[in-house]
Order: sequence, then C-alpha cells, then structure tokens
Amino acid sequence: MTRSTPSRRFLLTALGGGAVTVLAGCTGDNGVGIEGDPHYENGTVDDVDGEDRSPEELTAAQSLAEQEVTEGVTSLDDLTLEAHEFVLEDDYHGSTVQGVVEYTGDERVDVAEVRVRVYTDDGDQIGRYLDTTGDLDGGTAWEFQVILLESPTDIADYDITVLGTPT
Repeated sequence: MTRSTPSRRFLLTALGGGAVTVLAGCTGDNGVGIEGDPHYENGTVDDVDGEDRSPEELTAAQSLAEQEVTEGVTSLDDLTLEAHEFVLEDDYHGSTVQGVVEYTGDERVDVAEVRVRVYTDDGDQIGRYLDTTGDLDGGTAWEFQVILLESPTDIADYDITVLGTPT
C-alpha cells in the first residue's frame, strides 16, 4: 500500500484558505470590523444655502463644539440611534446633526457618546464632532445635538455612530 504525501502546493493552498477564513471571521456579520469598533450609519445633507457664522457666533460655537473623544466607550447593542438629521440653525449653533438615541438595557450607561464625521463632495473627511451625556438609565431616550464647526456649504454628507460605557 502506498501512502500519498500532500504536495507543497496543496499545503500552501490549504493554509492560505484557512487564513482567509480566519481573517474574514474578524469582520463579524455586520461589517463592523474588529469586535468593539463602531459601526457608522450614513447621513445626508440636502443642498443648504446658509451663511457662515459671524466671528462672535463662531467663538460661541467653538466653546460648545466637542471634538475630544471619550476613552473607553464601545459599541453597545442596547444603545441605538433612533433618528438623526442635518439641521442648519440660524443662530450660533449653525451646522448641526440632531437626533435621538435610545437605551433599552437594564443597567445604567455611565457615558454615552454620539460621534459624527463630516465630508466634502469629494469624500474627504473635514471634521469629527461629538456630543456626550452621562448616567443614561435603561429604557430612556436622549436627544442629542452635535455642533459642526464647518461651513454648511462645505458639508456634503456625514456619518454617525453611538457608543457607550456601561457602569
């Protein structure tokens, strides 16, 4: 009886196929990427005909616009974006993304954070902004407002995610 030994080509093919399978498993079934990475939803910006903020309005907006992300927040299944839209306010707020986050979990969320990335017509990211809240109890909703410092005419679209830190 002759024993067949696998060829080098067979072994390389089998190992390569296994590596692809393992790496494909890292993306999860929802395309999120490595576990814990945020999943961004797309948002649209209709053609807006808004004016830039005055220097005084820009100073006020800069003092309220959040750009520093919170360390330790992650995707939570019970924390969802129920609605979001681009809104152009005619005061110092200017360009904003507003909406509602719902938390359906039982335990309190220590920090909840909405992150918005804004893009030009060419798809270039021109900013990242956020809004945060603390102590979000289960079964509650949070109405957020993310202030964007970009001119409304520069923003073509945005994407958005919500993250949190359970207590």
